[in-house]
Amino acid sequence: MKKILLLLAVLPLFLHGQEKSTISGYVKDIANGEALIGATVLVKELETGNITNVYGFYSITLPPGEYTVEFRYIGFNTQTKTISLNEDLRIDMELSEEETQLQEVVVTATPEDQNVSSTEMSVVELDIKTASKLPVFAGEVDIIKSIQLLPGVSTVGEGSSGFNVRGGGVGQNLILLDEAPVYQSSHLFGFFSVFNPDAVKDVKLYKGGIPAKYGGRLASILDIRMKEGNSKEFDVSGGIGTVFSRLTVEGPIKKDKASFIVAGRRSYADVPIKLLTDVLSDGAGLFFYDFTAKTNYNINENNRIFASGYFGRDVFKFDALQGFNWGNQTASIRWNHLFNDRFFSNFTAFYSNYDYAFAFGSTEDDQFDWESKIQTVNFKPSFSYFLNQNNELSFGGELLYYTFFPANATGVSSGEVIDLTLDKKNALEAGIYVSNNQKIGDKWEVNYGVRYSYFNNLGPGNRFTFGEVLPGERKPVVDTVSVGSSESIASFNNLEPRFSIKYQLNNSSSIKASYNRMNQYIHLVSNTVAATPIDVWQPSTNNIDPQQGDQVALGYFRNFSNNKIETSVETYYKWTRNQLDYIDGADLFINELLEADVLSGIGRAYGIEFYLKKNTGKINGWLSYTLGRSELKIDGINAGLNSVDREGRWYPTRFDQTHNLKLVGNLQINERKNFSAVFSYVSGAPITYAIDRIYVAGKVIPINDGSRNDVRLRDYHRLDVSYTIDYNRISKKGKKRSSSLVLSIYNLYNRKNAFAINFLQNDERVGFTQINNLNVPNERVNTQAFETSILFFILPSVTYNFKF
Repeated sequence: MKKILLLLAVLPLFLHGQEKSTISGYVKDIANGEALIGATVLVKELETGNITNVYGFYSITLPPGEYTVEFRYIGFNTQTKTISLNEDLRIDMELSEEETQLQEVVVTATPEDQNVSSTEMSVVELDIKTASKLPVFAGEVDIIKSIQLLPGVSTVGEGSSGFNVRGGGVGQNLILLDEAPVYQSSHLFGFFSVFNPDAVKDVKLYKGGIPAKYGGRLASILDIRMKEGNSKEFDVSGGIGTVFSRLTVEGPIKKDKASFIVAGRRSYADVPIKLLTDVLSDGAGLFFYDFTAKTNYNINENNRIFASGYFGRDVFKFDALQGFNWGNQTASIRWNHLFNDRFFSNFTAFYSNYDYAFAFGSTEDDQFDWESKIQTVNFKPSFSYFLNQNNELSFGGELLYYTFFPANATGVSSGEVIDLTLDKKNALEAGIYVSNNQKIGDKWEVNYGVRYSYFNNLGPGNRFTFGEVLPGERKPVVDTVSVGSSESIASFNNLEPRFSIKYQLNNSSSIKASYNRMNQYIHLVSNTVAATPIDVWQPSTNNIDPQQGDQVALGYFRNFSNNKIETSVETYYKWTRNQLDYIDGADLFINELLEADVLSGIGRAYGIEFYLKKNTGKINGWLSYTLGRSELKIDGINAGLNSVDREGRWYPTRFDQTHNLKLVGNLQINERKNFSAVFSYVSGAPITYAIDRIYVAGKVIPINDGSRNDVRLRDYHRLDVSYTIDYNRISKKGKKRSSSLVLSIYNLYNRKNAFAINFLQNDERVGFTQINNLNVPNERVNTQAFETSILFFILPSVTYNFKF
């Protein structure tokens, strides 16, 4: 292992030849001092350059000489600087936003040819300005809903938390907010995301070709970066909507030296209810809120520190004693340090907590309370060394400590308290990585690297050994070993190679390919139709191996009309191991022997993604289409009633979607008015049907032949529209003030999309007559199947946004 890491680290050094000098610095927005992520720094004479990292930093090493350097960022005025390079130069550049003409309206914030020229593939980047124009639920800008409009990203349906990427589960996505993990990405059961768009600067989703610096999840990495706060002047922005309102304040603590941003949101459905009725008078509540804050300080030109935090919660209380709630809390502190003009570093420490609870009971003498949570503490150093204009070396590591609280639970019956709490669990995860991005001539560019990961499930706790049974049956305990504090219950380590390559066909087209291996050591335990906020996280054990997946992808990227139109076609294949499912009748709730009900097997996901996007003009938008499959093969599931060895057959996952079509259109009517529409069409989700029934105590019990997800719901489709009116004016002090009115209609033609199918029967029981020693019902019980729709109406909304 050490030899491999050493080889990758020193390989590019052999390419380091003659004495050279370096230009480096930061690229920022002149209006607010925010770092511009992905800005292009181009040396015209050599037709080479670099793009800024997530902190706005760039570094280019060149032979001595006279050069013309261009600083570009889409939607901003290009700045040009002529330099005489005979020593290292520090050039910090601030760019001003250009006055956009109506026919030049843009819907992207990335370099204009990055989709073709970068080695990155299977990457989704979201522009907040574009997202703010899209019609969404209740008229509120939503980051998670917006990325679901792009290829390879989907959801089970309305009212489901999280999102699915290329056939992966919700728990297989690593969601980072300023590098801290967020375990629940949704408010109100998936109708809103937990991220306040007014505080977000950059959103990037990796579906494949995942860089070596990321690890810990199988399907995707969603990297969200918060704004630093306006370092030039104070700004106040916000919005008043149908469901909730938001407010953001940002400004300099010391101009161009330190700044801050604070942002908050709260829903208020409970406010008018309390004013108009007494429904919530007995302690009931129905609301969610979140609060985001960040500050930064430039110590000097080589050192900068950041501190950020997030706190959010959903509360649904039926009365003072009953209801449920969940919430995320994160805190991050980061230190950027420049060792020299080529050597950039960042050190991050964070804390993350996700807790979820519910309670029910009519009195304090008959009550049940349950809470679960997962806490994470992390230290992560990362380094970038710009060897020369052709090689950028990245390396670093991270150390995480998990604490799992599977159940803090008590029951009260007739005043007697019963403690149902399960012991907490601890685990350590570590990783180190090294990678290099290398340009080879004018046509080829590769990014290669490796990550080494280690996981240790630590005591105190029990190590269970289970007996052999037929697959699909609950395993009996045959041995229990008590493990002391800090001793190992189970440990694992894995190598994770990463590779991507690009061949530049010409200035407007390229071919790319990638491969990555990922390991996931913690598991989201859920057997519901869709992920819910009260699903439990479980570490790998001696009985539950880490999930492991490999993915290959191949794509063709082509731009037209001077990068005004982007197109791409990507195909992927992913094969996975140690995928979890559960026996029929599995007990996943407050179960110390949860591992006895868990089954594991293999999975596969494959498909092809098409993307067509018009970036500029009065009419713009994109078309996204994914043709894909996501399947599992687990012994004991989908084996059939007559199977002797219970060998499983391939079956679709609950989030398998053969067809996923999204069409997004924007019409800029004039400088003030914009009309947007989004049409979605998705194949019906797989479900499991009952094929027969039996009678037990006069009641009907539906039964199945052992098949899983062999029937599909009706296809899903929906049309949403919005109309935005912008109001801009200049104050007496010359400051630009802006506001907008957004009118939205969600589910325009009132489509009742099915989320699930449930079976009911009449309340009466039936009598039986014994015939030939068999109990035969005297009459047939009436049963019926009916579809459940989460959203079954047209939802209009109005939102007023402001900034001054």
